[in-house]
Amino acid sequence: MIIQRWFFVLTFFCTDYNWDIYRGGAGVIIWLNGTFGSGKTQTAEELHRRITHSYVFDPENAGFYIRDNIPPEMKAEDFQNHPLWREFTYSMLKYIDSEYDGTIIVPMTLVNSEYFKEIVGRLRSEGRRICHFTLSASPETLYSRLESRGEGRDSWASLQMERCLRGLEDKVFGDYVDTEHKSVPEVAEMILALLENKD
Repeated sequence: MIIQRWFFVLTFFCTDYNWDIYRGGAGVIIWLNGTFGSGKTQTAEELHRRITHSYVFDPENAGFYIRDNIPPEMKAEDFQNHPLWREFTYSMLKYIDSEYDGTIIVPMTLVNSEYFKEIVGRLRSEGRRICHFTLSASPETLYSRLESRGEGRDSWASLQMERCLRGLEDKVFGDYVDTEHKSVPEVAEMILALLENKD
């Protein structure tokens, strides 16, 4: 069962973790992955609030720009299928990371392992530090979250659910952070603890 097999979840508990702000450091990129409805954007905003000297870079904006500025017959169903989007996302992150000494937070669903290697793998091969986390929850919770923001079972985001869950099973997308029954601040706390553990 594809939807049930996704459940390779890393749950992290840190009982003595009692500080509020991860101070980041030069050249740190935090990539928040996960299906639509996993809480990437809200978690990115919460991390931005907590991390001093941080910036949220959303590659989706580049995808919308490409989609809106090419002839209809050139448009791909998913803007990530445009090589230009992948090259732009890589180049922008490289540029910001080279010129900005804070923490870069990237909330973006990316479930194609080859695309992941083109962007994240390429940046890592250059020695850039990327901490990647996949936010996860049960399909029922994910659908419920989408419905709460007006995206029903027939919405584009909901229709991508099975494909995304299947793609995120690839081990390249670890670490997994379980967001089931957790608030956005709690998820942010878990990620901050994992970041501290990686230092």
